[in-house]
Amino acid sequence: FFCFRVVMAGDLVSCMSVKTTVSSVLNRDHKMYGKKHMFDGTEETCWNSEQGKPQWILLRFEGKVNIQEVNIMFQGGFVGQECSFQSIQDNKVIESWPFYPSDINYLQKFPLNQTVDNLRIEFKDSTDFFGRVTIYQLQIIGTAVNE
Repeated sequence: FFCFRVVMAGDLVSCMSVKTTVSSVLNRDHKMYGKKHMFDGTEETCWNSEQGKPQWILLRFEGKVNIQEVNIMFQGGFVGQECSFQSIQDNKVIESWPFYPSDINYLQKFPLNQTVDNLRIEFKDSTDFFGRVTIYQLQIIGTAVNE
């Protein structure tokens, strides 16, 4: 099974090697609130950040990918604000694209249509007074780029 041969767009996190890091985890309880829960396909578990601003998720792909859209299910009341998708190279922001989530519990789709090696999702603020962000699902829809 080679994701590089995928013709149709799919969830890149489920079909290729992606290294994910997050800004923080609530009470450092990775078992209960860790980053893996954004990708497990269940609405029973979630990534929950610690308080503070900004919060972020960094995805390092094994090669260039064309991301068509990013789907995020937040917990209402803990939704990111002043958000952006960022192309990162050598720990520097190369390009940035703002997006505007609603304060709801439903899966929200954000078109992106960009080619990147690494994608950082930044939440400069939150609807939560303490700056916490809670995400139940994160899907990165796109295709690997053959080089």
